[in-house]
Amino acid sequence: MSSAPTSRPELIADTALALLAERGMRGLTHRAVDEAAGLPLGSTSNHARTRAALLEAAVLRLAVRDAQVASAAGAPVPGPGAEGLAALLAPAMHHSVTEARDLTLARLELALEATRRPELRAVYDTAGRAFRDQLEVMLRAVGSAEPERHARALLAWCDGVLFHSVAGAASASPPSEAELRANALDVLRGMLGAGSGG
Repeated sequence: MSSAPTSRPELIADTALALLAERGMRGLTHRAVDEAAGLPLGSTSNHARTRAALLEAAVLRLAVRDAQVASAAGAPVPGPGAEGLAALLAPAMHHSVTEARDLTLARLELALEATRRPELRAVYDTAGRAFRDQLEVMLRAVGSAEPERHARALLAWCDGVLFHSVAGAASASPPSEAELRANALDVLRGMLGAGSGG
């Protein structure tokens, strides 16, 4: 499923995400979005009058693009145990640190900005809840006795890997899909029990 923008609001939000990845939060302005998107000056201001509105549009578009990727991959139904869930997580994580690296950088910029803007925090957390809910469902399916707690812990691991791989010490050489699968399996076996690999 294509994530190409089909409307001006989508083009503006996608351009905002690209600018966040390329220039950081300080490089995101209404004028910069107009110029990068090839729109007449004032177009972004007409769609998102304030900086807060522009950031909210970026967060919501990010959630849509994440959902499109998940939809294109099909409904996730993990195989048995930790091995099955690790096999689902690894390619998604690898995609996020390679092909979708710019989106991951934009997500990190937005997460940091949300710590300073309560109104953005609410939007960011609501938009991100879908992934956590999905993890809970998958963990329950593979036998977690505490899927809500385990989902929080697994999400923290995922976030740590994403940061380390695109902005941290591993940014020059992100982990392979095989490495991510092995690491995810280690984490999941710790949660589900060493005998849950198959």
